Amino acid sequence: MTASSMSKRTIAAHATEVKEVSKRDDPWNAFEKLPLRLEKEPPVPKKIPHKVPFGIVQGDDRGPEKDLMNPPKMKDDDLFWIRDDDRKDKDVIAHLEAENAYTNYVTHHLRAARENIYKEILSHVQETDQSVPFPIGPFEYYYRTVEGSSYRIRCRRRKGTEDEQVILDENVEAKGKKHYDVGDWEVSLSQRIMAYSVDEQGYEDYTLMFKDLHTGELLPDKIEKTSGSIVFGNDDETVFYATMDEAHRTNKIWMHKLGSDSKEDRLLYTEDNTVFDAGLFKTSSKRFLALTSTSSETSEVSVIDLNELKLQPTLQPKVIRKREKGLIYSLDHHQEDFYITTNADGARNFKLVTTPSDFSSDKWTDVFAYDQNVKIDDVTCFSSFIALEGRQDGFSQIWVFDPQDPKKSRQTIAFEEKAHTVGLSTNEEFSSTVIRLTYDSLTTPRRTYEYDPNMKELKLLKEQAVPNYDPSLYKSERQEAEAKDGTKIPISLVWRKDAISPSTESPVHLYGYGSYEICIEPQFSTARLPLLDRGVVYAIAHVRGGGEMGRTWYESAKYADKVLTFSDFVACANHLVDTKQTTPDKLTLEGRSAGGLLVGAVVNMAPYLFKAGVAGVPFVDVLSTMSDPNIPLTTGEWEEWGNPNTPKDFKDMSVWSPYDNIKPQNYPNLFVASGLFDPRVAYWEPAKWVAKLREIKTDSNHVLLKCDLDSGHFSASDRYRHHWERALELSFLLEQLGCLRKQDYV
Repeated sequence: MTASSMSKRTIAAHATEVKEVSKRDDPWNAFEKLPLRLEKEPPVPKKIPHKVPFGIVQGDDRGPEKDLMNPPKMKDDDLFWIRDDDRKDKDVIAHLEAENAYTNYVTHHLRAARENIYKEILSHVQETDQSVPFPIGPFEYYYRTVEGSSYRIRCRRRKGTEDEQVILDENVEAKGKKHYDVGDWEVSLSQRIMAYSVDEQGYEDYTLMFKDLHTGELLPDKIEKTSGSIVFGNDDETVFYATMDEAHRTNKIWMHKLGSDSKEDRLLYTEDNTVFDAGLFKTSSKRFLALTSTSSETSEVSVIDLNELKLQPTLQPKVIRKREKGLIYSLDHHQEDFYITTNADGARNFKLVTTPSDFSSDKWTDVFAYDQNVKIDDVTCFSSFIALEGRQDGFSQIWVFDPQDPKKSRQTIAFEEKAHTVGLSTNEEFSSTVIRLTYDSLTTPRRTYEYDPNMKELKLLKEQAVPNYDPSLYKSERQEAEAKDGTKIPISLVWRKDAISPSTESPVHLYGYGSYEICIEPQFSTARLPLLDRGVVYAIAHVRGGGEMGRTWYESAKYADKVLTFSDFVACANHLVDTKQTTPDKLTLEGRSAGGLLVGAVVNMAPYLFKAGVAGVPFVDVLSTMSDPNIPLTTGEWEEWGNPNTPKDFKDMSVWSPYDNIKPQNYPNLFVASGLFDPRVAYWEPAKWVAKLREIKTDSNHVLLKCDLDSGHFSASDRYRHHWERALELSFLLEQLGCLRKQDYV
């Protein structure tokens, strides 16, 4: 019996089959340890004097020694003890459990509301569903989900048949595990061997597994503590992968031969500069393996010809262009050329160039004249055409052209909605005559299309099924707020038309991010519907530091100018209040990770603007974290925030680091979420921030911490539990906004 035709079961002591608790119908028993521990008062952590050093520290690589503060500057942090790199300290775990118990107590009256919202979210999810199959050679690959099952079932079938082969049932593999995440997967040239990477903790340490798809058996090869990325060579036995250093930085690329001991693997590349991360991918032509080394501001790419590697196993990588400070580039391969996206020659929004793939010349030739109004993000090559992904006028776009005549053949894939999100989907076949892409908007569920460049036609393959949803009931629009320096900051808004009154001030939930050039796109979300259906306007502040308006939009809010991200968000909030769309008592805010940093900085700057907020895995102890190169991600992000071990950056970052700028003032009600095994934002940052906020603030508002003791940065891997955790955040927000209905409490 396969997972698609049976319910998950447990075996009782007397061999009697007993149905597992339903995650759909009984989430309390499925996800919580009952009875819930309730604590009426928040925990007050002990204080242990500790000094955090900034500057030169013996044995640490904190940047060029000549730039470091010497002697080091010291900062007091009597909550430093909450940091436990091993995540095992009994006092720390007890403190986190006490925080959870206090959150349980404060939100106990929302039990029914949480369950109702959870079931409401599920009512908009097509739980039994199937992805659009994508072709690789004689097979089509896809995944299925089954109602009541938490994870994907990965499958394939021969083209033109319905004979399904389950190649990986994640529900079977995840059974008995608190966390299960497949990071990457790939099949070998003959498609007999499947490689996949698994994280069973949430710390993003992935183990590589290999499966014979003819026999269904796992191969003895097993490679632990990898980054999760996998690339097969042009055969059935060569595999390339990456490993990380002690600070969780991807720094080495390896070649493994199936059937051999991983201790014998060939080291292809080592990145010793701690500001850079190594990576790998195969070009669309399948001919080259690309080895990348990237920082926020510089990159370098080397390639190995996989066809030549089969004949010369010791073949060395060739560098496309040696790294130059400030030069960024990436590539794909087509026939005799590499197509490269780059910011070379002052092209801040990037341009497309070519160079011979046989290295007969190092000259880069422009394909199109540089256009500062168009941001070029990525290039994907097919045998008869080339696709570009990028942005124009603040929205994502795809362009296609014939490499034989780029200028005359260039075309934009157009859509009716101006405010939309579009991107390439899975395109594994270089010889394909069509492009697979995905599209959605704030009101349109995700669609998968095929685009034929020759016919200039879009063919709809699938639209995400959203039960109990009528898009005609919802409306979206774009507004602009004016920042202090006069810059216009875009705001995307969506609401249910019959749930709000245009003539009155409405509840508004404002979301923001604003870092790493990441764009918060106007995308559809089923988990947003409980807000909209209760009369809440959902808004996205596209603040500087993100990439929505191009590379300059990102670069203008880094280092000493990072504060612009936060003041832009405040400007967006003020715009909504000043234009009578809402009031501070009806305005909430939210951000995750670096967006949680935004929340922390904004509530220090303008707490009076917001009734409440949600900070998910918030990066709030910026100064201390960025001073310590032993913490994951630190060194690579000195080019994002600055290096506080240097005097200027310490001064600049001290102005806005949330943990270091808590004031004796009133703060909004806050719900803070974290994960014990999060390697990106360590659990101790939100734990310390919450404790310090409670101690210093002057109001009686709640500051709640919910630490998931079984997950990492991206919350629960179980799709039902993920919705369950979100339902708690939504019930908190809706109550603060006064938008919970009487029936929600029943």
